[in-house]
Amino acid sequence: MPNAVLTLHPAFTVGPVRRRTFGSFVEHMGRCVYEGIYQPDHPSADEDGFRTDVLEMIRELGISTVRYPGGNFVSGYRWEDGVGPREERPRRLDLAWHSVETNEFGLDEFMRWAKKADVEPMMAVNLGTRGVQEACDLLEYANLDSGTHFADARIANGSAEPYNVRMWCLGNEMDGPWQIGHKTPEQYARLASETGRAMRMIDPDLELVACGSSGPEMETFGTWERAVLTEAYDQVDYVSLHAYYQERDGDLGSFLASGVHMDRFIADVVAHCDHVRSVRRKEKRIMLSFDEWNVWYQTRFDTSGPPSEWVTAPPIAEDDYTVADAVVVGGLLISLLRNSDRVTAASQAQLVNVLGLIRTEPGDGPAWRQTIFHPFALTSAHARGQVLDVGLDAPRYDTAKYGEVPLVDAVATHDPETGALAVFVVNRDTEQPVTLDLDLRAFEGPLGEGRLRVLHGDGDPHVVNDALDPDRVLPAEGPAVRPVDGRAGVTLPPVSWSVLTFPGR
Repeated sequence: MPNAVLTLHPAFTVGPVRRRTFGSFVEHMGRCVYEGIYQPDHPSADEDGFRTDVLEMIRELGISTVRYPGGNFVSGYRWEDGVGPREERPRRLDLAWHSVETNEFGLDEFMRWAKKADVEPMMAVNLGTRGVQEACDLLEYANLDSGTHFADARIANGSAEPYNVRMWCLGNEMDGPWQIGHKTPEQYARLASETGRAMRMIDPDLELVACGSSGPEMETFGTWERAVLTEAYDQVDYVSLHAYYQERDGDLGSFLASGVHMDRFIADVVAHCDHVRSVRRKEKRIMLSFDEWNVWYQTRFDTSGPPSEWVTAPPIAEDDYTVADAVVVGGLLISLLRNSDRVTAASQAQLVNVLGLIRTEPGDGPAWRQTIFHPFALTSAHARGQVLDVGLDAPRYDTAKYGEVPLVDAVATHDPETGALAVFVVNRDTEQPVTLDLDLRAFEGPLGEGRLRVLHGDGDPHVVNDALDPDRVLPAEGPAVRPVDGRAGVTLPPVSWSVLTFPGR
C-alpha cells in the first residue's frame, strides 16, 4: 500500500483563510435563476418567489459571496430592464445563451435573495455592449443613499436602503471571441481603466476586478494581463481567472490531478501581475479573483448555432456529477486554499442546476445535493484561521496531461485562537488505498480525538446523486483518529476526498 507523510507546523503559514474563497455564482443561464433559486409557483416558494428548499441548502454550503448576473449573459444585459414593476419589464433576446430573458428576476430581487441567503453580493457590469455611463448608473442605483435619479428610483421600487455592494467585476471574459462585445487587450484595458476611474469618483472604496485571460490556453494569455494592468493598475484591485475541468477519453488519472493545472495557472498570473508591478514601480499588489471554476463537461455542450426556437430558461449544462468529479472539486478547493496569499476571492460556477452544487427537478419536483456539494460544504465549514504551508512527502505517478504528479494532495488550516486543526486531502490513486501519516509534534499540548469523513465511490468513481437517490453519495464517517506522541495515521480509499478535524480547546 502506498504511503504518504504530511508534516504540519502552526508557525509555517501561507496566509489567512479567506471567507471569499467560498463564493459561488448565479447567472441568467439555463435554469440557474428560473426554476433554480426563483420559482414562485413551487410549493416551497416564499412570499418573494424564492425556493426555500434551495435557500436552506445554500446556507448549509456556507456560501460567502455570489457573483451576479454573469458570466457571458452580462455582456448583453441592460440592468434597467430588471427593475421596476414586473408587468412593465421587457422581454429580451439573450444572445449569450440563445434564450428569452423575461426580466422577472432582476437586481432588486437578487439583493433580497442575497440577504435571505446571507451572502455578500458581487456585481458585474456590462462592458460588452455598454460602457462607463451605464456602469455608473448601476452603481448609483445600488449604492447611493438618495437625492439622485437612480438612487431615488431604487427607493421608489421598494428598497429604501442602499445595497452597498463592495466588489464589482469590470465585464466578463472580454478576451473571448465568444463574448458579445469581444475586445482586443488594448481596447478592454482602456475601457476598464476609464470605467473604474469613473466608478471610484462615486465610491472610492470599491473593490474592482479586471478581466484576466479566460484561460491559459488563450492566444493572448500573458500579453492580455500585461496590457490590462499596464493601463488599469491604479484602478483595479483584482485580476480574474476562469478554469473548468473534465474527464476526457477515460483519462481519470489526469483528471484527478486537475489541481496541478490550477496551481500552475495561478502561479503564471501572479508572475504577470508582479511583472507589471515591478515595471511600474507600484506598492500595491494585485490580488486574484478565481471567479469561475468547476468541473464542466463542455464536450456535451453546444450553443454554436442559432436555436430552433427562443424559449425561457432552457435546461443548459446540467451535468450529473460523479464521485470523481467531487474528488476533483475537493482538490481544487485545496489549491485555492494553498494559494490564499494571492487568491483572496473565488466563485464556484454555478450554484444551482447549471454546473450546480444543487439540482432541482422541473415543475414541482424536489431539490437535491450533487456529489460536489459535500466537499464544498465541509471545506467551508472547517477551514478557519490560517492556511498552513504543509510538508508533503508522497509517491508520484505519471499523467498524460501534467507529467509526474503527487499521488496525494493536501492542505491544512489551523485556528490559533481555538486550536482547531483541519486537514483536507485527496487520494488520486485509481486502484489502491493510501496510508497517510501525520506528523503533529509541533502543536503544543496533545490534540484531541480527530474526526475523519471520507467521500468515495466504494469501488465505482462514477456513481452520482439524482432525484431518485439523492443521498447515494455522502461523506462516510471514518474511525476516530487518536494521535499518539504527536503522530496519527489514516487510510484513504482510492479516488477519495477526506477531511480530518481535530477539535480546539
